[in-house]
Formats: sequence, structure tokens, C-alpha cells
Amino acid sequence: MGKEFKVYTKTGDDGTTGLVGGNRVKKYDARLEGYGTVDELNACIGVIRSYSIPEDIKKLLIQIQNKLFNIGSRLASDEKGEAYTAKLMIKSEDIEVLEKAIDSFEEDLPALQNFILPGGELSVAQCHMARTICRRAERRIVEFSELTPVQPEIVKYINRLSDFFFVLARKLGQLHDVEETSWQHE
Repeated sequence: MGKEFKVYTKTGDDGTTGLVGGNRVKKYDARLEGYGTVDELNACIGVIRSYSIPEDIKKLLIQIQNKLFNIGSRLASDEKGEAYTAKLMIKSEDIEVLEKAIDSFEEDLPALQNFILPGGELSVAQCHMARTICRRAERRIVEFSELTPVQPEIVKYINRLSDFFFVLARKLGQLHDVEETSWQHE
């Protein structure tokens, strides 16, 4: 039997955290803002999965959560750690999975005529939360990519994922027979 794994290590008590590869950085580092927001998004998706939604959508959400762990691992890797996490790269096929799901969901949705307000049902509202957290993750990752090279497919995946959550919100609203609320500009 292996060594027992402890949740707390006390190594971060000085305000730093360890990267995959061994370097330590401050907990407010742009890298941590990126992968920390990806982690927040992943938790938000876990909430969506707890609602009464179709099993095929739950399976797709689990696939997305696994890809987000890969992205977090890549973002958490320093130069030494990149060799370890290289197999976790996002591929164009991963982006295509999101695009196909978006296209499939949109087939039965009415054409969008106006901006819509988030809400109407819990799973729908949570998809909008995921969408906005995803947009923040994208901003943080792009900001970090100005300092350190980031695989371009990661940015594309996160960008497409926010579109996915917008369309998923609409699809779940349709499945739950929830009317969309249009933005009333005055």
C-alpha cells in the first residue's frame, strides 16, 4: 500500500503554490487566475449535472469536465511540467464535439430574435452561470497567454464552451417548457 495522501500540505501557508514541474508562484499569479477560474467553472458544471436533465447531456458534461481538468493541468504546468502534461493537450476534435452539440441543440430551438435574460428554471440559470464563468476563464487565460505561451486550442475550446452553455441553457429551457424572457430595452 502506498503512502497516505493528505489534503493539506502546509506548503501554501506562505502564499505560494506549487506548479506541475516544481516551481512555486504567488497565489495571485495570472496562471492561477486562469486555472482557478477553470476549476470554478468545473464546479459549476457539477451543479448542472445534479439537476433533472437528460442522461446524454450529463455524459457530455462529464466529458467536458474531464477536458477542463486537462486544461487546468496544462495551465498549472511550468516548463518542466509541460512534458508531463503534454498528453493532455486539447485537440481540434475536442472543439468539434462542442460545435456538433451546439448545432444539434439548435436544430429544434426557435430562432433567436432578441437578447434573453438568464433564468426561468434552475438548470437553465446554472447554465448561464457556467457561461459567464467560462467567459471570465477565457479572459484570464488570454491575459496569462500574453505572459507565457498557451496552447491556442485551449482558448478556442473555452470560447466555444461559453457558446455551448448559452445554447444548452436554451435547450434545457425548451425541455422544461420554460418561456424565454426577452431583454426589454427602454
